[in-house]
Amino acid sequence: MILSTLEEKNRRILPLQIAILPLIFLVTLLSFNLYANVFIYDADPLAGSSQFILILSGAFAALIGNRYNVSYKDVINSISNSIKSVTPALIILLWVGALAGTWMISGIIPSMVYYGLKILDPNIFLPACIVICSIISVATGSSWTTSATVGIALVGIGKALGIPAGMVGGAVIAGAYFGDKLSPLSDTTNLAAAVSKVDLFKHIRYLTHTTIPSISITLIVFIILGIYQTSNGPTDNSFLIESIENTFNISLVLFIVPIIVLIMIVKKTPPIIALTVGTLLGGLFSILFQPQIINELSDSSNSSIITSYKVVIDTITSNVSITTDSEILNELFSTGGMIGMLNTIFLVLGTMIFGGSMDAIGAIKSISKALLNWADNIFKLFASTVASCLALNLTASDQYLSIVVSGKMFEKAYQDKDLAPENLSRTLEDSATVTSALIPWNSCGAYHSSVLGVSVGEYFIYAIFNWISPFMTLLFAAFRIKIRTLATKN
Repeated sequence: MILSTLEEKNRRILPLQIAILPLIFLVTLLSFNLYANVFIYDADPLAGSSQFILILSGAFAALIGNRYNVSYKDVINSISNSIKSVTPALIILLWVGALAGTWMISGIIPSMVYYGLKILDPNIFLPACIVICSIISVATGSSWTTSATVGIALVGIGKALGIPAGMVGGAVIAGAYFGDKLSPLSDTTNLAAAVSKVDLFKHIRYLTHTTIPSISITLIVFIILGIYQTSNGPTDNSFLIESIENTFNISLVLFIVPIIVLIMIVKKTPPIIALTVGTLLGGLFSILFQPQIINELSDSSNSSIITSYKVVIDTITSNVSITTDSEILNELFSTGGMIGMLNTIFLVLGTMIFGGSMDAIGAIKSISKALLNWADNIFKLFASTVASCLALNLTASDQYLSIVVSGKMFEKAYQDKDLAPENLSRTLEDSATVTSALIPWNSCGAYHSSVLGVSVGEYFIYAIFNWISPFMTLLFAAFRIKIRTLATKN
């Protein structure tokens, strides 16, 4: 303990201009990687060397830390703690891949697409995505669950309608995070309220002041986009509906499985357990309702317990494609299982290595301290909070860490400015929670892009609610709209 204290004292304070070097290094290499993938290799913007670049940037940060008496052991311990914090998320990612597979071959997702094509008018499809995802997210308190269930189906329906995947992905993300922010079941909503020492429902009520205008603007934009898409795209879905009918046994009974999963999550069942149950039920329903799919995937004319077991296990763990009469549906009805999630898990591990290194060398603390020193008036205080949340989402790559660190750091500053703590809790949600999905190497951005099959680069501009929220909270601060002081606090 004494040795550890002496090591802390011997560490030199990391200057701001040094603290930001690893971040500049990371952004520079990722920018070059983006250019190479898009214009040279014609690949996904985050494919290839992105994970390696994150690890390399973590090593660069560790080298800087070594110059400031931060030992290799300290960096490794920090990285270890960083990875440990996302272990549940990594397990969830594996189970989401498994669930998507069994829900595909069981006909659950095809049934969602089928009824969606029949019920949802193309004119209102995009705003309907926002409303549907908002309802599911409020009910479950989870943007992740929303993406992994109705989000996947809505992206599939959008593709069938000829709507760009980025648009649909943006609508799903917007609705999912709107519901996530306002749900009393949401972990981030509870965390922001707890860190700021605000009653949960007072926090939610105060949050509506900026959240409602943000989602209203988003809905208006998507209504316009929906009308434009309908006037320029295909509207006859009869061929797609017929192709699904010819391939799967469509039934409303199949919706029993997603309903059970949603009920379990609303009842606060741990997500890993709910996803496990959903995956196993999907496998059972595939055997009961889709024997022809089992036969097709097993290259056998007769189903048996062994062949059915093999198809279900293969679907859970690896790539499976179901052939239909439509090329659009063939692409949609393909799944990667657990193996399909490994690239995303690699990306999350890379981000945690970088974030852990940045935390170990004191770079995050140095950047945060500089922001706090700059905040000499109320608007700058709000702006500094937003900037801190964004910086932590970029460097630590975790929304929970962004909420906790920024909340603790700025708590006293808000008190000193005679501001009620709900100002802080609202600002944390308007910046840390929603922007996490806009950063490709953040755990949230990596998750949603992988689950939806839409890259962050594709949906970024259309996730209007997510990027407009920080501007909305700054607008309210600039014009002193709904800024409650301690004197007026109820």
